[in-house]
This record gives sequence, structure tokens and C-alpha cells, in this order.
Amino acid sequence: MKLIAKFLEYIRVEKRYSEHTLVSYKKDLDDFLIFLMDTESIEDTLKVTKKMVRNFIVCLNEKGLSNRSINRKISSLRGYYLFLLKIGELKLSPVETLDSLKFYAEKQIPISPEEMEDLQSVFSVKSDRLGEAIIETLYQTGMRKSELCNLRMQDVDFNSELFKIKGKGNKQRHVPMAPDLKKKLQDYLSERQPLEAFEHFFFVNQRGNKLTEKFVYSKVKFYLSYVSNKRKKSPHMLRHSFATHVLNNGGEIFAVKEILGHASLASTQIYTDASIEQLKKVINQAHPRAQKKDEL
Repeated sequence: MKLIAKFLEYIRVEKRYSEHTLVSYKKDLDDFLIFLMDTESIEDTLKVTKKMVRNFIVCLNEKGLSNRSINRKISSLRGYYLFLLKIGELKLSPVETLDSLKFYAEKQIPISPEEMEDLQSVFSVKSDRLGEAIIETLYQTGMRKSELCNLRMQDVDFNSELFKIKGKGNKQRHVPMAPDLKKKLQDYLSERQPLEAFEHFFFVNQRGNKLTEKFVYSKVKFYLSYVSNKRKKSPHMLRHSFATHVLNNGGEIFAVKEILGHASLASTQIYTDASIEQLKKVINQAHPRAQKKDEL
């Protein structure tokens, strides 16, 4: 238990992982400890063998967890045992040669520009300036829901029309604010009534409290249900839609990478899947052979 607490403190202070990531790591390691105590009658993670880890994976699979979720737990264990190797508590990690499970990522279908446009009439009927500000900020900036919840008053510069966002690993980035979004945010501020303890947070709920990620998720799902029958209606889908729509309209992938706060270009490239018709349009407009054909 003490080693796990030491590891969590390490990734918080040294690695500067976000609070959300810390919670995920802790849950994964707690689940593993419960498994060890229930099946092996041990709680000393230094006594874990590769077979025990494999049995844990089998148990997770039997419980119906997806391969992707299981891989996240394997990743948490791998990080924990690498830490134990680093501080000299172990000489061999029980997950060192363990492979991650294969999985096929589900195709993410973005909310269409037409569906986002249809939302405007919904907002006008509901007169919910907070809900509109939340959804438009997520869609027009590609912010993560955690970043939106933690956005502070000083991070929103209306004069420069910029957001200063603190992302993963406490890395800061600047994201432009469109005039349309600026107006919606100023409308929201005219009704904002924060409690004193939360007045430095830009977004607060109707009771004046800092927004929670659960609240943001519920608000997004509620409104997207009016205009879309897609299965996934989440804040992350708005981030996905932002990136897809910008890239489909000619946005530079390196610029989108910076706006999203991705550490590598590979993370941004998942949004570059254009439709066949879009690809045809690009080729017909830009390829020399297509242009020559038009001249004939």
C-alpha cells in the first residue's frame, strides 16, 4: 500500500500527471490489489508473479471488460512496476514481457456541421446560456472537458480573443476565440453568479459551484440527443468533431495538433480520415491530370 502511495506521489510531482490520470491509475491499482487479496491472499505487490498478472487479465476478460480497458490496466501496472525497478525495490517486473491485447478501434463518427447548426434553434428555445457556452466552447476550441472545468477567469482574454489552456502534464497552450464564441461567452457571463469560493473559475453551474466533468458530460449528451442519433454523444465527440471539421475544410494538421495539445502528430492523424467523396473532390480540383481534362 505504501509503495502504491509513493508511486502516485511520484507521477503527481515528478511526472506532473493530471488529477484525472491519477484517479485512473489509483483505481487500476486498487482493482489489482483486490484481485490479489481475493484470489492469492496476498497484498504485497513485490510478491506478484507474471502468472498472477495473467490471471488478473483473464478475470477482467470474464467480467466483460473490453480489450481496450484491460490494456489501460496493464499500462497502469507496467508504469507501477517500472517505478519499483527505478527505486530498486525489484530487479524484474512481472509485466515486463507481457503483451497488450489486440483491439480494433471503433470508428468515431463526428457530429456533422449540419447537426451542430441545428443546435442553434434548440438553444434559442431552451434559453440556456450556460449549456450553449459549454457546448460551443468544446466544439469551437477542441478543449477536453477537464480543461473546460478548470478554465479560470484569467485564462479567457476577450481583448486578444485567446484562451490560455492548461492541458495534460500542465502544458500550456493558446487557442483562438472566434467572434461568435466570444459573443456567446459574454452572454453567459452576464448571468454568471459564482459562489465566492469558485469566483476564479470561468464556468460555474446555476448554484455557483465549479463545474464537474459529470455535469459537462450530461449537458452535452442532453443537447446532442436533440439533433443526432449517433451512439456517442460526449464532450470528446465534440473535440473529435472540431478537429475533423477543421481538417476537412483545409486546416493545417500541425496547427490542429497545437490547438488540441497533442504531444505527437500521430494522435492528430486519427482525425484525417476523409470520406471517399471528399478525396475525389480534392483530387478533381487539384490534380494536374484532372485540370487538363477540364480544359479539353
